[in-house]
This record gives sequence, C-alpha cells and structure tokens, in this order.
Amino acid sequence: MHGGAGHVGTFHAELVQRDRCHRDHAWRDGRISVSDVAAGTRVNDLATASFERRFGGLRRLYGVQGAQRIFDAHVVVVGIGGVGSWTVEALARSGVRELTLIDMDHVSESNFNRQIHAMEQTLGQAKVEAMRERIAHFHPGCKINIIDDFVTAENWPELLHSGTNLQHLAGQPVGSFAVVDACDQIMAKTSMAAWALAHGVPFVTVGAAGGKRESQRVEVIDLADVTHDPLLAKLRYGLRRRHGSARAGRMGVACVCSREAVAAPDASCEMPAMDGSLNCHGYGSAVSVTATFGMCAAGWVMNALAGPARKSAVGERTPRMTL
Repeated sequence: MHGGAGHVGTFHAELVQRDRCHRDHAWRDGRISVSDVAAGTRVNDLATASFERRFGGLRRLYGVQGAQRIFDAHVVVVGIGGVGSWTVEALARSGVRELTLIDMDHVSESNFNRQIHAMEQTLGQAKVEAMRERIAHFHPGCKINIIDDFVTAENWPELLHSGTNLQHLAGQPVGSFAVVDACDQIMAKTSMAAWALAHGVPFVTVGAAGGKRESQRVEVIDLADVTHDPLLAKLRYGLRRRHGSARAGRMGVACVCSREAVAAPDASCEMPAMDGSLNCHGYGSAVSVTATFGMCAAGWVMNALAGPARKSAVGERTPRMTL
C-alpha cells in the first residue's frame, strides 16, 4: 500500500491511546502492528473486540456465515464519483476486507453537491486517494488498492490484474469477489459486463442518475427490463450484438436504475449539450438520488456475497471462479 500509510498509522496509534483511556474499549493484548494495518491485514485480526463493535451488526443481520463472507470479500468499484463514492463508503462501513478503487478523476468544486469525498481539503486530490484516506479513519484494517486510470474496452481486465493481485482468487468461490461498475463510458461498461458474465463474477452496473429527482424510484432490476435509461439501453444493445447475450428473457446483468423520466435542465439555466451518460454535466443532479444509486449497488453486492453462504448451508454447490 502506498500513499496515506503514515496517516493510517497515526490514526491507529490514536485509536489505541483512546482505548487505553477507556477500560470498556480496551483492545486485546495481541494487537497487530501499524505496518500490518497499512498493508491491509485480514480485518478480523485488526482487534477482535474492536472489529466486533464496529461491524458486529452485520452478523446479526446476515448471520455468522453470511457476514463473514462480506468481511472476507474483495470488491472492485469502477468510477468513484457521485454514485461510486457512496458505494465504496457503504462497503467499507460494512467491514469488507479489500477494496480496489479505479478512477483517474480528481476532486473538483462541481463534485461538492453529490460526492462523499469532495471537501475543501480534498480539492484537486485524486478521487481514489481521497477515498482511501477517508476509509482509514473508520476501517484502517481494510486493504485499499487504487488504480489511477480509466477503464477502457482495450485495457479490461488487464488493468485490474496490473493494479491488484487477483491470482489468489483462482479456485475460490465467486461469492468472495464482486465488481461494481459506476462508470459512464459505454464501451468500458460493455467490456466489464461481458467479462463478468463469462467468469460468473457477481456484477452490478449503474445507470444514469443525472436529471432525476425521485430517489424513492431507484431499483435494481435485470438489464432486459430497464427502461428510461439511454446509457443502459446502449449496454443492452452492445451485449446482444457483440457478445451473444440473450435477446429474450433475462440477461443476468443486475442494474441500478430509475424509471423516472430524465428532467432537462431548467430553462433559466444555460447548460452545455447533454450526452445521455452517467456523467451529470449538463443535467441537474441531487445527492439524494446519486447516493441512493450507490447504496443500492452496495446493498446488491452485500446480498450477493452473503447469499452463497446460505445456499451452501442447504447443500447447494457454490460456483468457483477461474481467471
């Protein structure tokens, strides 16, 4: 792990000092070292009592096995903006062991109304780095891989392999790994979806949140059933035309979307031409909608991760991934 490691170490030391001052929050004697925290140790080893206080609510909700699958997971989030930043926040606050964040953008003032990492002190900072530093404040045991690049049809999945070690996943249940697509480039979205389908990897893609006001209408549905979303319509077309996806019935791609019609910018505002993408430039945007998209994506992933544990308990075989 690079960048922010010293910050993580400082946070860890402060946390230990506070716990020494409060007997009921004392850590056990077998603490891991600061260097282990910076390297991203197994989250359960951070400090059993502290970890349980922070994330034990997941066990009560998903059960011991289901929650453990969430804790042990590695989730990749592509696009750390108005949707993806909230997805990362939710996954980290759910005790996920390892996150890989992919984005090449930097924090700007135009992000303030909808992106969780956008603050005065992060202006100009790479979004992936700002998100990693934020997570260190509440889940220092989470290993964060950052890839300062954009996904393209040409570099996926090689980009993922170059930025993190996926070989350790070979032969493991696919439920221990998942990908969230929160980017706005249609060719990249198509490549990621096709790869996930081919490898049986839990995968959820996000549609366009710009120009929408009604957060209560956000849902997660199969790509075949999506309406009112030009971006996802292009994804559906691309998968069918270039990757042989089914033209009738379910396509097996989970989508976060809203059937709400897109609202054009108010006539009183002069805005550039709109491109129909996930990018909110040209559209109005509301954090209540973008954050809901992100939380729905995180919720879908957590249910997918926990689900195989419940299935295996009744004797169903859990599929395994080959890379």
